[in-house]
Amino acid sequence: MPVLSIRQLQFFVAVAEAGQISAAARDLYVSQSAVTMAVQEVERTLRQPLFTRTSRGVTLTPTGIEFLPRARRILQLVEEATLVSTTDAELRGRLRIGVTYTVMAYFLPHHIQRLAIVFPHLEFDWRELGRPETEAALVQGDLDFGLLLTSNLRHPEVAHETLVHSKRRLWVAPGHPLGEVADAGLADVAAHPYVQLTVDETERTTQRYWGAIDPTVFLRTSSIEAVRSIVANGNGVTILSDMVYRPWSLEGKRVDTVVLRDPIPDMRIGLAWRRGTRPSTAMTAVRAYFAGQFGHPEPSGAGT
Repeated sequence: MPVLSIRQLQFFVAVAEAGQISAAARDLYVSQSAVTMAVQEVERTLRQPLFTRTSRGVTLTPTGIEFLPRARRILQLVEEATLVSTTDAELRGRLRIGVTYTVMAYFLPHHIQRLAIVFPHLEFDWRELGRPETEAALVQGDLDFGLLLTSNLRHPEVAHETLVHSKRRLWVAPGHPLGEVADAGLADVAAHPYVQLTVDETERTTQRYWGAIDPTVFLRTSSIEAVRSIVANGNGVTILSDMVYRPWSLEGKRVDTVVLRDPIPDMRIGLAWRRGTRPSTAMTAVRAYFAGQFGHPEPSGAGT
């Protein structure tokens, strides 16, 4: 019997989570044909269809729904096994890290698990805080690091490096008129009811790239799940990052994305610390961990 490869499982999971072959290929930085072939190989091996194809994307079949958590578990076990070789069992100490809401919800959980494996004797004190509170605690020496949206940083005594860029796109319901507009821009979006997320200073960021255009905001909320449901129901649209995007609302309704022609800044996540701080061994090790995950970070002043 043919054996499934890790790559095939990764591609299957990516398609299941994105709901579209094209979106999965974009997230994986590979061609659509490579993703399609990998999924077809998985289906041939299992001798069962895993997706139902439509003009709008794909949905999991009953077999796909059953197989998805197993594929995720296999990938998790492989990842944990890979991390064993990088474990630093000698490093001890305590790190106090402030984390803003969006980073805590959509970025950090995966790394909490990995950091616990890599540094089994290092104590992490995670604290969910707003950006101003995180900056103040860094400057006062009450935190070692902040994990937050680096484009929002304000305090001159806080240095940072950006780890992740997450593209912002328009979210719409399937069949929404904006999904059919070729080369849609912010002016087109402004003609439709807009749902404004308020958490993590999102409204301030939105105002920066809308410029002189006024979106027709009919609701403001701090709940990303509320935004997702409202968009999926067809009652409004929004612009949010791929980091927080999920293709389905809590009610099981579809959310599609559209790339707008106007320049929209990426959401940027990174590490921050008090400028001039002499890093501890633990701080240096954790910075190296994130550098290993995301390549060369952008230092303060680079693309912020």
